[in-house]
Amino acid sequence: MTPDVPAAVLRPHAEQDFAAELAALAAADDRPRPPGWRLSPWAVTTYVLGGTLPGGTEITPKYVGARRVVEVAVATLATDRALLLLGVPGTAKTWLAEHLAAAVSGDSTLLVQGTAGTPEEAVRYGWNYARLLAEGPSRAALVPSPVMTAMAEGRIARVEELTRIPSDVQDALITVLSEKTLPVPELGTEVQARRGFNVIATANDRDRGVNDLSSALRRRFNTVVLPVPRTAEEEVGIVARRVGELGRSLELPEVPTSLAEIRRVVTVFRELRQGATEDGRARVKSPSATLGTAEAISVVTQGMALAAHFGDGTLRAADVAAGVHGAVVQDPVSDGVVWREYLETVVRGRDGWADFYRACREVDR
Repeated sequence: MTPDVPAAVLRPHAEQDFAAELAALAAADDRPRPPGWRLSPWAVTTYVLGGTLPGGTEITPKYVGARRVVEVAVATLATDRALLLLGVPGTAKTWLAEHLAAAVSGDSTLLVQGTAGTPEEAVRYGWNYARLLAEGPSRAALVPSPVMTAMAEGRIARVEELTRIPSDVQDALITVLSEKTLPVPELGTEVQARRGFNVIATANDRDRGVNDLSSALRRRFNTVVLPVPRTAEEEVGIVARRVGELGRSLELPEVPTSLAEIRRVVTVFRELRQGATEDGRARVKSPSATLGTAEAISVVTQGMALAAHFGDGTLRAADVAAGVHGAVVQDPVSDGVVWREYLETVVRGRDGWADFYRACREVDR
């Protein structure tokens, strides 16, 4: 943790938490940098995927996936096209967007969080109404949105859950992305984007939210689809690493990471997500819940807290059973039937899973 980050901060921003790595990359980076960028595209990709610098400095991987996916995303940001990260929940869209913004512009905090109630002011600008009433429209009374600030300073703006934003608010981005300008008619002026400005948006392609993107807005994005981990071992590795990082960040008592329990959680989620067992021999029903890597990380982290504070300090099946049940059974009726059927037809007869079966049945009672 960098000295300028208070010790009490629960989750430092990416540019704070990995300031040393970003500084080492900047010092070693002798490749061409697009206007307004802190690092070259090569250095940004190295920061995201990890590597070893010439001086021996290790850059930890922030995202585990196909290198080409990250290269396409970084190349998009180097053009005048905005970037849309699309994928099912748990594919690290937000995580990747934050680290890309931190590496490109040194600031990942210019964020618009999309919800059904996101107003147009969150994308364009608002007003300090006390000053507006007292002085009338003025630059001092204007409250810039994160997008306006990013344009004025040549930085990356992030828009999370774009498809949850109402359509008329979404379309406020069209002028920004096509003309690279944001008119302020009340003041008879405009804000023109400086070099280095761009937008990274994320969207969930399973739960499409309140509104799909209009064709006019979608054409202004380059879409990069983030896939789920290809293999169980890859997903186990992601979960194990992120759980370890979260445990240190939350200062949980030391609990030895149990790859066996992590592998069980990942296997259950993958099978229910895919609708078939890993060996392909049996079909299973899928619940309504979204069972991505993020949910597996949450379940294992909760299990580590249970093991540390209420168990014997070792992660066991009983520590993750409640989390798995809570993640799978979102609808007590339909999902409950799916979960119990999976337990009886798949888990019950699986070698070495008797303790997991008993723990899950105990929670389900």
